Amino acid sequence: MKQIFQTHFSGESLKAKVFRGGALMGLGSVAEQSVRFGRNMLLTRMLAPEAFGLMAMVLSAATLIQVLVDVGAREALVQNPKGSEEGHVVAAWWMTVGRALFIYSLVYVLAPFASTFYGHSELTALARVAILSIVFDGLMSPRATVAQKEMKFGRVAAIDNGGSICGVLITVILSFYLRDVWALVIGYCSENAIRCILSFVLCPFRPRIPSNLSAFRDLLRFSKGMVGLTVLNFIFTRTDIFVLAKLYSSAEIGLYSMAIYLVQTPTTFLVRIMAQTLFPTFSHIQDDPARGNRILLKVISATLLLGLPALVFAAFCGHSLLMVVYGQRYGVAAVALVLAACASLINVLNAQLTMVFYAQGLPQLHRRAVAAMAALVIVLTYPLTKEFGLWGAQLAVLIAIVVGYALQVERIRKVIGFNLSEYRKTLVVPFAISLCAVLACLAARSAGILLRPLPNVTFGILGCLATSGIAFAYFFREQKEFTQPEAVPLVTTGAVLESGGSRK
Repeated sequence: MKQIFQTHFSGESLKAKVFRGGALMGLGSVAEQSVRFGRNMLLTRMLAPEAFGLMAMVLSAATLIQVLVDVGAREALVQNPKGSEEGHVVAAWWMTVGRALFIYSLVYVLAPFASTFYGHSELTALARVAILSIVFDGLMSPRATVAQKEMKFGRVAAIDNGGSICGVLITVILSFYLRDVWALVIGYCSENAIRCILSFVLCPFRPRIPSNLSAFRDLLRFSKGMVGLTVLNFIFTRTDIFVLAKLYSSAEIGLYSMAIYLVQTPTTFLVRIMAQTLFPTFSHIQDDPARGNRILLKVISATLLLGLPALVFAAFCGHSLLMVVYGQRYGVAAVALVLAACASLINVLNAQLTMVFYAQGLPQLHRRAVAAMAALVIVLTYPLTKEFGLWGAQLAVLIAIVVGYALQVERIRKVIGFNLSEYRKTLVVPFAISLCAVLACLAARSAGILLRPLPNVTFGILGCLATSGIAFAYFFREQKEFTQPEAVPLVTTGAVLESGGSRK
């Protein structure tokens, strides 16, 4: 352990900063997810499933407006070499504030139409309060984004995870008094409000009138590549809720949404941690594709080593997990949970490739894959839901994310010369460990260990811990210095231009 710490965590090298940052963000996320997990266990026993169904509809409708006017100012600040300069910081803040206020105005006006469409009159007030969260997010100190760029991850973790934990606690307290969906809405809004306060406390910034118009143009140059990207992402991630809202009751949507959120919530924060660490990392080495390849392969290997065995245990223990965590009635959504777990693992791998595109200043290269995923979800969700029921919506999502990931892998070969033969080698050990996990689950089932919910879940947790220990030992044993040379074919600027990108 001492050797691992000295090799990977000490010093001021890029590797040390990434590992220290990942550790800090991981600890913060574990604390947050533990509190959030406990909140969900409590609230599913205090609130009716209808409350969670209404909350899912509110978030979907509010997010629809949010993504229509995404400007990508914070991503541009991290990617741009001048992102730490005062002119760019001020420009980014005004861009995010203007976007947030515009979003709130739209939602305020359009909320009654969404309420009429779904036949729930209370959606109007719920949406108008929930969307205040976007306003608080837009008002956050841009210096918090600069802290991410400069890899000061302790401040980033304190802002993100601290705000979330406080918001979760507020939700729990309110649920004892309100006993309805309003506890969820106010708690959701308070998370970003507290993040906003923390951002100015930990990363001080004094708003002022912008004077550097070239900084706006500089940031907008990156933002142009993101035009339409967030809309497509929204279609991919929220189509299932929109379709199910017309086919099923809010109670059934509540069962479905809480099952997939059990998987998606930790996955979302894992992707956030990776984005906050990998994005600035790849941005620092955007002119060294060989080094970027080595780092990307290591990250993919670590993800598969931990993710594939966990996926096996989710498949064998998912039904019991829902019953133990939420209650017996949530067990009907077990198939949706397993499919969501598969989709989430591939989504994490997909996000890693996306960070490379963003770091290269080419977010438009990510757009084709997202467009394909959005199109497939639109085409497949309704027929698969009608054929298989609630879990058919997650099957559509899984098919779409597999296709999107394949397109991403093909595209990244042209950007940084990603080596597919090396990528295939990273699959061998994770699949071997996963096969051992499958055999262990089959043996436990034949012995009757997995027949009752609580022993089933306990076995799954112990199995995940065991495979994680094996994966941890293997990963650090195989680590090499990022700076070691490795022959990776480079691509010319012309190849990137032919694929729809641009390099300066």
